[in-house]
Amino acid sequence: MPPKPLAPLAKKLMKGVLAVELLGVFGAYALFHGLNNSQDFRNTMNRRFPAILEVYYRSNEWAGIYGVREQDREVWASRQD
Repeated sequence: MPPKPLAPLAKKLMKGVLAVELLGVFGAYALFHGLNNSQDFRNTMNRRFPAILEVYYRSNEWAGIYGVREQDREVWASRQD
């Protein structure tokens, strides 16, 4: 009995990899959109996942957008008083 070709399995695997990649891209965009539009969401991320928020701040600074980090810290400090 001849062995089965691996082409159908390879196609299924590639479709799965492509689906996971697309989910990752859309998830990263949704996270960036949430961080970019909501200071409350940034505050939540600061408490739960500060490393992700640091990446957001640095990417903004690399893009030439400065002052977001400072504005957030000022607002959060005034809320705690």
